[in-house]
Amino acid sequence: MTEPTTYAYFGPAGTFTEAALRSTSPAEGSVLTPYATVPLALDAVRGGAADLAMVPIENSVEGAVPATLDDLAGGAPLVITAEVLLPVNFALLARRGTSLDDVRRVGTHPHAEAQCRRWLSQTLPGAAYVTASSTAAAAEALATGTAAYDAALSARIAATTYGLEVLADQVGDNPDAVTRFALLSRPVPPPLPTGADRTTLVCYIRHDHPGALMQILEELSVRGVNMTTIVSRPTGERLGHYRFFIDCDGHVDDAPVGEALMGLRRVCAEVRYLGSYRRAGVAPAPAERAQADARFREAQAWLARVREEGAAY
Repeated sequence: MTEPTTYAYFGPAGTFTEAALRSTSPAEGSVLTPYATVPLALDAVRGGAADLAMVPIENSVEGAVPATLDDLAGGAPLVITAEVLLPVNFALLARRGTSLDDVRRVGTHPHAEAQCRRWLSQTLPGAAYVTASSTAAAAEALATGTAAYDAALSARIAATTYGLEVLADQVGDNPDAVTRFALLSRPVPPPLPTGADRTTLVCYIRHDHPGALMQILEELSVRGVNMTTIVSRPTGERLGHYRFFIDCDGHVDDAPVGEALMGLRRVCAEVRYLGSYRRAGVAPAPAERAQADARFREAQAWLARVREEGAAY
């Protein structure tokens, strides 16, 4: 009997991360376990307590999520197997019997506060902001009576999870705000190319010198590889030492991307491959999809021969 798939996610229950994970339709019987921090969720996969982990990686308003990037660069290797784009609208939650006029302090995660700052100043001009470790943690503390605030900005799912009332829904300064989430596993071969893929890398400059970053960019540009994101983060070794997180269009099995990866390994001190995976919300072109389907059929046929002939392979 097949063991159920176990998922870790940045919790507690009721976060946008849980909503992103559930949007992937985990198989019936799958185990979904919340973890208090992103590193704890990722370490659950590294240590074997979970098969996969869902964590936030980028927000359209606040940018990259440092806790995720730093852990992926510094911890034991993991790879992204899929991504999810989730529209982010908040709800103002409170215990039953609380009205907007009663709210003097609002608890939430810093990213949520940044995305709702204008709404808060207009709707609750006298309310103070209190930091919480996550939007769901703010709701949980409110529900258990341990919060030092009267309302929480959270995902609407948290109202059901913690038995709170919704004082205001669809809250946010930018109605088009989106957060990108990554589903990660221990290192495995990437899924087959679809023609609508993304590859993520971490590059470490060998030594600081004029044109060092340009060398990295040239390895992509001369091969026609489109870089969609670049984020610098300090290595933590000493001041002025950085690593660069790069997203680019294409799959590691595509010749331009594969060749660029080899070129980067020649000019960088280290390159960490974080996976090739289907871009969320982008349909593959029919021709590329047909090619991917053909490769998949070839792989199935090869596996069938292996099963039939055994030791011959």
